[in-house]
Amino acid sequence: MKVKVNRNAAKVLKDMLNTPEAEGKKIRVIITQDHGNHGHYDVALDTPTEHDEVIATDKGIEIVLDTRQPLLDGVWIQYFYVPQEGFFITNPSTGFLEK
Repeated sequence: MKVKVNRNAAKVLKDMLNTPEAEGKKIRVIITQDHGNHGHYDVALDTPTEHDEVIATDKGIEIVLDTRQPLLDGVWIQYFYVPQEGFFITNPSTGFLEK
């Protein structure tokens, strides 16, 4: 499984990991809505389970992906400050969207 993280997202994700509630947890990409050929994504703090793969990124962050969810393979986590601040998570291999 693959995951990419842009520089802005890496900073925000590292800040999330440096909170007391993140102790012992990693960043997980989740699917909030599955439309069959594409999904809508979000990030959360979580611990890996037996069905997960932990992916080390080039930004020094480990991302947890559920191997049973093919829509997670190839996600790109981006964070933008304008026009609206927030994560923008896509999977270019599916051609679709967001959070």
